[in-house]
Amino acid sequence: MLERKKPEADLRKSYTVYMQIGLVVTLGLMILMFKVEFRKDSELIIQTVEQETVKMEEIEQTRQDVKPPPPPRPPVPVAVQNDEIIEEEILDLDAELDLDAPIDLPPPPPPAEEEEPDVFVVVEKRPEIKGGMKELYKYIQYPEIARKAGIEGRVILEFVVDERGKVSGIKVLRSVGGGLDEAAISAVQKVKFTPGMQRGRPVKVRYTLPVTFKLSS
Repeated sequence: MLERKKPEADLRKSYTVYMQIGLVVTLGLMILMFKVEFRKDSELIIQTVEQETVKMEEIEQTRQDVKPPPPPRPPVPVAVQNDEIIEEEILDLDAELDLDAPIDLPPPPPPAEEEEPDVFVVVEKRPEIKGGMKELYKYIQYPEIARKAGIEGRVILEFVVDERGKVSGIKVLRSVGGGLDEAAISAVQKVKFTPGMQRGRPVKVRYTLPVTFKLSS
């Protein structure tokens, strides 16, 4: 039984080998048939398939033209000082210093003048003539020259009434002439005033007073 199995195994192995060899030979013949052409003059021509050549074209790189930067702006002119050479004063440091010599000092400043108190124009309570304008007209004497010439009008005076009610610095702001200005000034100097008051205390006040001169018919 063992002797029969050995030849069968060998036959199977040789069969597979021959089978593979036959396939390879058949495949080779098939390839050779496609490659070989038979002509009438029985020349054997073997054609070789040329490989297609691929041409590589060079691609030129695009260039970007870079514009040059604009020229710089001209510098702004700057005023230059005059190149005048100033002569330097030479100090004589070797001069002898006399410590016992009198020193020339500038004269002392003049003594400060006492400032007058402020003169008010607007106050809480203005000065008033004691007795009113009737008291003023008692002291007015109509000048004879103005009476004969028929001069009449209004004289405006300006003066300062101090803390005690006294009048000073009389000025004529509006003049009529014919001696009427002098008559008005004389009457103002004779009357008495109550002083002006500011925050409960008497102060100097600049006062304006009109004096009217009129002839009776």
